Amino acid sequence: MDATTDVAVRMPAPVVREKEAIGLSGLMAFFIGLLTLAIGALLVVVALAPEVEGPNVPVGITGLVVLTGGGIGMRGLFTVAPGEARVLQFLGSYTGTVRKDGLRWANPFSTRVKVSTRIRNHETATLKVNDADGNPIEIAAVVVWQVDDTARAMFEVDDFVRFVGIQTETAVRHIATSYPYDNHDETGLSLRENADEITETLSVEIAARVQAAGVKVIESRLTHLAYAPEIAQAMLQRQQAGAVVAARTRIVEGAVGMVQLALAKLAEEDVVELDEERKAAMVSNLLVVLCGDRSTQPVVNAGSLYT
Repeated sequence: MDATTDVAVRMPAPVVREKEAIGLSGLMAFFIGLLTLAIGALLVVVALAPEVEGPNVPVGITGLVVLTGGGIGMRGLFTVAPGEARVLQFLGSYTGTVRKDGLRWANPFSTRVKVSTRIRNHETATLKVNDADGNPIEIAAVVVWQVDDTARAMFEVDDFVRFVGIQTETAVRHIATSYPYDNHDETGLSLRENADEITETLSVEIAARVQAAGVKVIESRLTHLAYAPEIAQAMLQRQQAGAVVAARTRIVEGAVGMVQLALAKLAEEDVVELDEERKAAMVSNLLVVLCGDRSTQPVVNAGSLYT
């Protein structure tokens, strides 16, 4: 990792961590609740049955208590869909998280908050920042994440979805200002030429920033990277000039090799004997032909090199 981005992101230690909630299978609790309601209803019916002495008040009260208890117990039933969890609280205290899907039962007096644990995408807006060289650039990124600790997601931050969005934007800005857009053949990483290394660094920084919210970063990628419009034309001309220089360098290297090969073949086959001055003239002519960007015109020399 580059020294400019090797910055520790200090987040406060989490106060609460996820734990499994104490509960029962929903089907078992459902049948127990039905049985309790049936028993309570039966006691009430028996208590109100016509008798000589009148209604049986104690049995009736017992039946009402059983009915009330069965109704309260049935309130503890809830469902959990795949890809979500329920965070339970009782009297303001965190009591646990239910992740197992299906019909479940927990303390009927506890509150149950739904938290999605599905994989999500967050794409930042196109941000305009200055790179390490001070050039204005436009950059955007997408991060793939999911909730890993539901307790921290609920109680460590106000809104964990908004928290992820803000921290992702902060990390993208920091990465963009830590590297140049293009290193121009210098050593070091650049945003344009080292996308894999940059995105890996970005993932590490985002993960460090959002771990306080119990969020796990799966992957992050740059989705947009360009010079700002006000300097885009000038930078395009610079890149074109660099490409032209690189192409000319390659052409000259190839031409020199061909000239060397031609001289070596002429000497090897003993086609003609050339002194140093004639070799220099031949080299000059060959380089003009091979390196020129226009077609050459043949010239018939009726004299000699010296006259």
